[in-house]
Amino acid sequence: MEHSDFCHLHVHTDYSLLDGACKIESIVAKAKEWRLPALAITDHGNLFGAVDFYRKAEKAGIKPIIGSEVYVAVGKRTDRVPVKGIQHSSFHLLLLAKDDVGYKNLMKLSSAGYLEGFYYRPRVDKELLSQHANGLIATSACLRGEVSHNILNGDLEEARKRASEYVDIFGEDNFFLELMDVGMAENKIVNRGLLKIAEELSIPLVATNDCHYIEERDAKAHDVLLCLQTGKDIDDKNRLRFRTNEFYFKSPQQMKDLFAEVPVAIQSTVGIAERCNLTLDLGTARTFMPHFSLPDGYESNSAYLCYLARKGITERYPKVTSAIEERLEYELNVIDKMGFAGYFLIIKDLVDTAKRKGIPVGPGRGSDVGSLVFYGLSITEVDPLEHNLLFERFLNPERISMPDVDIDFGDERRDEMIRYTMEKYGEDSVSHIITFGTMAARASIRDVGRVLKVPYGEVDRIAKLIPTEPGMTIERALKSSPELKSLIDSSEDYQELVEIAQRLEGLARHASTHAAGIVIAPGKLTDFVPLYKSNDGGICTQYSMKSVEEIGLLKIDFLGLRTLTVIEKCADSIRKRGVQIDIQKLPLDDGETFEVLKKGETLGVFQLESSGMREILCKLKPSAFSDLVAVLSLYRPGPLGGTQIDEFVDRKNGKKPIVYEHPDLESILKETYGIILYQEQVMQIASKLGGFTLGQADILRRAMGKKQASVMEEKRRAFVDGAKENKIDSRKANRIFDLMAQFAGYGFNKSHSAGYALISFQTAYLKAHYPVEFVAASLSSEMGSSDRLDILLKECKRMGIQVSSPDINTCFYHFVPHKESMLFGLGSVKNTGRGAIEAIIEAREKEGPFKNLFDFAEKINTRAVNRRVAENLIKAGAMDNLGADRANLLASVQKAFELGVASRKRKQHGQASLFGDQFDSSQTEKPEQATPWSLVENLSAEKESLGFYLSGHPLEQFKYEVESLTTSSSSNLDSLKEGAPVVLAGVVVGKRVIRDRRGNHMAFVKIADFEGEVEAVFFSDIYDKIKSQLADEIPLLLRARKSGGNAKVIADKAILLQDAKEKLINGITINIDSSKACGDTLRRLKQLLVLHPGDLPVTFSVSGKDVAGVTLRSKSLNVSLSHDLLDSIEGILGGKSVRLKAKKI
Repeated sequence: MEHSDFCHLHVHTDYSLLDGACKIESIVAKAKEWRLPALAITDHGNLFGAVDFYRKAEKAGIKPIIGSEVYVAVGKRTDRVPVKGIQHSSFHLLLLAKDDVGYKNLMKLSSAGYLEGFYYRPRVDKELLSQHANGLIATSACLRGEVSHNILNGDLEEARKRASEYVDIFGEDNFFLELMDVGMAENKIVNRGLLKIAEELSIPLVATNDCHYIEERDAKAHDVLLCLQTGKDIDDKNRLRFRTNEFYFKSPQQMKDLFAEVPVAIQSTVGIAERCNLTLDLGTARTFMPHFSLPDGYESNSAYLCYLARKGITERYPKVTSAIEERLEYELNVIDKMGFAGYFLIIKDLVDTAKRKGIPVGPGRGSDVGSLVFYGLSITEVDPLEHNLLFERFLNPERISMPDVDIDFGDERRDEMIRYTMEKYGEDSVSHIITFGTMAARASIRDVGRVLKVPYGEVDRIAKLIPTEPGMTIERALKSSPELKSLIDSSEDYQELVEIAQRLEGLARHASTHAAGIVIAPGKLTDFVPLYKSNDGGICTQYSMKSVEEIGLLKIDFLGLRTLTVIEKCADSIRKRGVQIDIQKLPLDDGETFEVLKKGETLGVFQLESSGMREILCKLKPSAFSDLVAVLSLYRPGPLGGTQIDEFVDRKNGKKPIVYEHPDLESILKETYGIILYQEQVMQIASKLGGFTLGQADILRRAMGKKQASVMEEKRRAFVDGAKENKIDSRKANRIFDLMAQFAGYGFNKSHSAGYALISFQTAYLKAHYPVEFVAASLSSEMGSSDRLDILLKECKRMGIQVSSPDINTCFYHFVPHKESMLFGLGSVKNTGRGAIEAIIEAREKEGPFKNLFDFAEKINTRAVNRRVAENLIKAGAMDNLGADRANLLASVQKAFELGVASRKRKQHGQASLFGDQFDSSQTEKPEQATPWSLVENLSAEKESLGFYLSGHPLEQFKYEVESLTTSSSSNLDSLKEGAPVVLAGVVVGKRVIRDRRGNHMAFVKIADFEGEVEAVFFSDIYDKIKSQLADEIPLLLRARKSGGNAKVIADKAILLQDAKEKLINGITINIDSSKACGDTLRRLKQLLVLHPGDLPVTFSVSGKDVAGVTLRSKSLNVSLSHDLLDSIEGILGGKSVRLKAKKI
């Protein structure tokens, strides 16, 4: 193919965050279309996209050129002062890497920009440029380049000096004056000056276009992107904007036409490209492994690893069989040949160190659980042989790639392990890894809507019609949702909104630090990867996780897992009772644990908490650890999810037969009842029936998972041929292959599932055997989440675990087991903090219980415990035992603190009061008088200070009405389909009012019921009717439709619950168990009803063993509605014996 005689050397991808709008794959595709021989990317100050670009350009047959448009400080990079007339005190300069030396220098410069020179932008200076100029080609950049800046200022002489200076820094052949013409008058002025300087100083010219987007029609979308960067809207006349629509990826012919009078500038683009020959070894066997210090007596990493693994295996197994030995030696041989022995030693050192420090470590996650070597090294805790796990799923000798190891540490001490790693391998060799947030479908709609000033309510409606499933795009949403398509088609404004959102969808929006990824290099990181400093001062790589792996660096995920902290704290509480427990040696066939699992009583149990998961457990009734492994693999989103679960449950419970396509499949699929559930099963089938090695089978599994048609067709032929050797005819072999292909894309990694199933089992075991300790530890781990605390405290109530009220005289920071009950954790009170609570406990233990508020204020350290802390503790009820009600206590806080401070000062100065040393103001002062709070006010204060209602609920006064009038609650909304009608009851706990497109008010109202919270959208027609009544703590009855998220609805109608009680309740049904319908019971019931005469008719429903169900309407008894009556009825007949009859809202 004949190449074009021009190539673009100045291009900003979306990694010029919120400034460039060129996606790498799109710019590469366009370059291929234009037949460009080479292409450069030159993002602002960074190399974020370098590796991704390099890989994609090479694949497209285009020479990749790595570059960056750096910011050069006006003076020194360490100067952080504004310079008049120069934005961000810096000029632009374009740098391109000619070779490996230039690439490394570019990495060092980019790193220094963030780590040393950041001032609004990552800046370098000429000192750094001089030190790292080798291997680089530089150009004068855009209008904000230093040479261009001086030309525009009319100072041609200064421009010459600066151009000469850059020639001195980079060398005569390595500095170019950059001509641009994007339709601005300034371009003409600058180009004339550059041509003159070029002629005078013999500096070569090059033509570029400062590409920020791909097509000319993308200019409006790019304009919106700039608004997102600056926080402006499209109507702001003073916003940052590009003044023409010419910053796009022009064709070679367009560029030649633009610079027809300076053809040498066009020729220079190809000349520069020919000089840039950087080669990056991506995804090859080359790895940069950190040095591991060996103990004396070992000459190699492999020798030491073999010693440790063999020693560990003898400790793991009472008898080391030949099968164990064979598997171990096979793994060790593969590890040695692939050069990863040092990697394994590093992982072992990390895990051993954590255990030595008492930091909880998980039993293993991911495919590494399938390694017998890891098991022998005590890195993992799941026996891969017992659970039929495959080493090749972790390390495939036939597909060289870096191992992928993730380690779970207790969340509270994860950072200790990161610090240890930095200390051991050097801070300049260890770093976090960057990650990029992108503009997903919904977010793109919301962002663009704000910039275009489309009313929030309308944008919200459009966004919520886009499904939330992973990978969803606006295009897919329009195809799958007729309602969305119809809505967009109804308005030109909506069409423009969606068109621009689609152009911006998927662009990188911001950089942040990956939650877990840590990279370790064998030397200074900047020799291997550029570095970035985040807004919080943390340092991470400029390359994302995938790119870090591709260049061969060691990456480990350090994950913080809260559940491990819960397990450790629970075990500590158990040990304090004198009971010794080894969490890694629990009996995996424990009956009580499986009873908890079968009943679905798994709130707080790792991975098994959701309503959907609990429902599956109740249906499946797991009876073995393998069932638990299967459950974690089954409950995942995907097209096979629901049907596969039902099929699995029916086969497990004997409702459907277990069928195998071939007898040889039974040994592989028996534990999953004939269903292909795991990726490892696909590999085993390929091996046993098709004759593949397990390494070849892993390659097949990957191809099936990625639906690589050509590879799959090649492997199908090999499988059918191999099956023929095992006397399986081609028709059956093809059918089996199709089954493998069907499930491979959705099959789960069994090794990962087994590792996490062990944690699930451990938490279920603790809940079954040590419920108080377990729930106390769970609550203590959730101090910052009022929603989770509320859920777990409700679970305590269901389990019959008594939790004390908050009390500053008895409680501690955490939730603490106390005999068979639990003390409330004061740390869950908002706006207090650990330091304040610990100071209160210290004062209590040192000087005795607090007698009253004044005694409290006198004893505590007011530097640690301020008035705000005291006020929130009062609101939470933690001072209810100090001799006054909450209203009086709150009114007295200021006075108490003033007296307390004065008293401590006197004591510090050794002064006695006028009344002598024995006088104690805390005994004589009385609280300020205030009107006592109502029940609702008390509850409201609890909600404010805790985030949930503790001593009751404002809906309690309507509990019978709520039960009869509602069809749903906050807890079951997630199981309903979009648009499903619901009737909900709750109290208002928050409200946000905005204007819709027509200027009318609408509201987003938070409503709390007994189970949680719901966000209800009140459009203007509904809102206008009830807005005067939407005050906090007001109980409402709401008719609505489910919308968007799990706990969101759109209101159709709303009335006060009190009005609903009076207008909708039209009768009472009393349910009588025939076995309890003796004369005395019925006589007491009649006497009770007679004492409450009224207008509501009474119906009796009698049922039982001997009665099919009889309904009788009383002709003489009508009653008035009161909770006293209803409570008394249930007192006589038992719970759930009365229900109100009601009309629909």
